Amino acid sequence: MRILSLAASATILAQSMFTGPAVAAVATGNLTVRITITAECKVQTANDLDFGSKGVIDANVDQTSTIGVQCTSGQTYNVGLSAGAGAGATVAVRKMTGPGAATVNYTLYRDTGRTQPWGVTIGTDTLAGTGNGNVQNLTVYGRVPPQATPAAGVYTDTVAITVTY
Repeated sequence: MRILSLAASATILAQSMFTGPAVAAVATGNLTVRITITAECKVQTANDLDFGSKGVIDANVDQTSTIGVQCTSGQTYNVGLSAGAGAGATVAVRKMTGPGAATVNYTLYRDTGRTQPWGVTIGTDTLAGTGNGNVQNLTVYGRVPPQATPAAGVYTDTVAITVTY
């Protein structure tokens, strides 16, 4: 009887080993994930600089605008503003053009006191900064000085923004 019990136990054990769930083999590995960040700057926004409506330009007309620049964190940059598209314009005296090619003089500045004209010469009249990865808003300070008022109409100019990094 004892032999039968051992044989029966062995049979039951053997059956349970082969009738249970199959054990899967496991293999492991690694996935490398990568991004390469390159130095870059972008002009994300440039809001219009609108001096409004005037009948006679007999006093300074001051307004501000913003330029949104986004650069890689830690990236140094310089923002320059061209003289604009007006005929004969310079960084010191830009020109909005209107009816009959008449012009209205104006200047763009880097400071609230409107003493530092904004141009394109790095180290002289551009605005330097260091990127933080987010959009950084830079204020443009504009002024239309007193001058002979030209004919009524809309006067405009286009100023190119250059970010050097």
